Amino acid sequence: MKTYKGKYKIRNESKYLGDPKNVIYRSGWERAVMMWCDDNPNVVSWVSEEIIIPYICETDKRPHRYFMDFMVKYKDGRTVLIEVKPHKETIKPKTGQGRPRRQVLSETLTYIKNISKWTATEKYVADRGWHFEIWDEHKLRAMGILPKPLGKKPLKPLKKMKPYKRKK
Repeated sequence: MKTYKGKYKIRNESKYLGDPKNVIYRSGWERAVMMWCDDNPNVVSWVSEEIIIPYICETDKRPHRYFMDFMVKYKDGRTVLIEVKPHKETIKPKTGQGRPRRQVLSETLTYIKNISKWTATEKYVADRGWHFEIWDEHKLRAMGILPKPLGKKPLKPLKKMKPYKRKK
């Protein structure tokens, strides 16, 4: 999905717990989740990037602040903190021959930073009786938030047709 940023216009302002005039999405996936929260009858309330979780990053051993993508409260009473991430950032990067060292290093640092954030988040939600979920593109498609891909094979290009010649 194309990555883009913008302001989201809340349709159900009574459900949004933050400032409904200042809701920013940083990807198309986040925008799709906002639309889902806004329209879902099982969502009682929600907020985007209002929950800030302090954490110590294992890459530099310094304190940082983690702005959680979403907090969603459901009709059944559950409160869930949600992080929207590409699947490749949720798994340990592969190392090996042929991969540029700079790319492997960047992916590894991102992964370590994410693990640091998520470890702090697990403790934060446990202290409150909440839940934490990471929604990647697979989860978003399974939930119907993102459309399913057309298929594994790309569409074949159209064949160029010969111009029609009229018989005399």
